[in-house]
Amino acid sequence: MKIICVGRNYSNHAKELNNDIPKEPVLFLKPDTAILRPGEDFYIPEFSDNLQHEVELLLKICKTGKYIQPEFAENYYSEIGLGIDFTARDLQDKLKDKGLPWEISKAFDHSALIGDFVTKDKVNLDNVNFSLLKNGNIQQQGKSSDMLFPFNTLVSYISQFFTLKTGDIIFTGTPSGVSAVKENDILEGFIENEKFFEIAIR
Repeated sequence: MKIICVGRNYSNHAKELNNDIPKEPVLFLKPDTAILRPGEDFYIPEFSDNLQHEVELLLKICKTGKYIQPEFAENYYSEIGLGIDFTARDLQDKLKDKGLPWEISKAFDHSALIGDFVTKDKVNLDNVNFSLLKNGNIQQQGKSSDMLFPFNTLVSYISQFFTLKTGDIIFTGTPSGVSAVKENDILEGFIENEKFFEIAIR
């Protein structure tokens, strides 16, 4: 199982971090040791003083594919879910300043919360609304129509470099509103009005 993540897929998020708007998808990977399941607490790692949440729509790959054409990409994912890409922002900023890879700020243990999934026919793929509540207040809101690179474009692009296999998860990017988490915070994720995860920060 692979976890493939897309960076800067919402222009408002790229702008809030003073990043350039990409002309093609920005990709990075997380190992399976990054997985955190709903119901498990998230413990802030000792190496970060600015650990931030990034809520994202997830695609679950349902069959093997390579060099997938965009018009066929929808056949390769059957479910949509919601998760969090936890990011050690202070560590990432230091590494970026030095021109170094920043996987350790993104791919550390339990940095990928994978919430519930729903079959894709239950949502409007062109306009999936999702949100993150922190301590009961809306912190992030997004919709798939605001993506720079929509679902099918992502699947096709990713498959040029990585063979996609059943069970692989694609994190499709986060909208603006990312913020640091603190001990005892409660994070809840929603697609439309349905809750897909709830997690406590420790």
